[in-house]
Amino acid sequence: MRIPILKLHNYLLISIQTELDDQTAIQFQEDLLKEIHKTEAVGVVIDLTSVDVIDSFIAKVLGDVVAMSDLMGAKVVLTGIQPAVAMTLIELGIHMQNVPTALDLEQGLMKLHQELGE
Repeated sequence: MRIPILKLHNYLLISIQTELDDQTAIQFQEDLLKEIHKTEAVGVVIDLTSVDVIDSFIAKVLGDVVAMSDLMGAKVVLTGIQPAVAMTLIELGIHMQNVPTALDLEQGLMKLHQELGE
C-alpha cells in the first residue's frame, strides 16, 4: 500500500491514514524522497494523527525520513503525534528536538511557514 503525497505550492502534505508495516514505511520513505527531488519542495508536513502505535523499525524509518528530507533541503513538521507514539520514540532513543511539531495539519502548515520564514 502506498501513502499518498499531496503537493501544495512548494510543500508536500502527507496524512498517514493506516498503521504502518515495514514494507509500507520503506516505500513511503522512497516515495517521499523522490517527490522532494522531483518537485523541489522546501517543506513537508507529515500528519500522524491516525497512527496509534509504532514499533522500533517504523520509529527508525520516521527518524530517517526527517533526516533525509533535511539533507535534501526540505524542512519537516510532524503533526498529530499520539501519546503512545511519542513515548515509543523517546524510549527508543529517537529524539527529534530540532523537528517542529504541531497538533494538527492546519497548525503544521502555519508552523512550516514560520520555520521557513515565509
